[in-house]
Amino acid sequence: MIKEINHFNLRSDEKTMHILKDFYINVVGLSMGERPPFKSKGFWLNAQENCVVHLSSTKNNEKKEHHVDSTIDHFAFSASNIKYYEKILTDNNIPFKFREVPEIGTKQLFFKDPVGNGIELIFT
Repeated sequence: MIKEINHFNLRSDEKTMHILKDFYINVVGLSMGERPPFKSKGFWLNAQENCVVHLSSTKNNEKKEHHVDSTIDHFAFSASNIKYYEKILTDNNIPFKFREVPEIGTKQLFFKDPVGNGIELIFT
């Protein structure tokens, strides 16, 4: 039986991996976690105590395309302090969309990471 999503992994060249690390820490608000000493380079990023994002370098000079159609539309994080996120997105010139869903008592912000992955922040 599935209990929860454990993490998602984004694989890219090293330069992009560092850009994504900075974005997910400085914009999304994740923190650096502990990563075992794998052969590949990478980072594990935490939401509070939970590791939710793995960033890793491509293998054998594999090329990953950015901004391509895929089967994953976005990743969603539960968050607090919507005004903080609206300010940080605005201050960093990151376009975002706001949506309120009163039927379930949520407000949502939608935006893209530096390689085009969708991010949703859910505020209750």
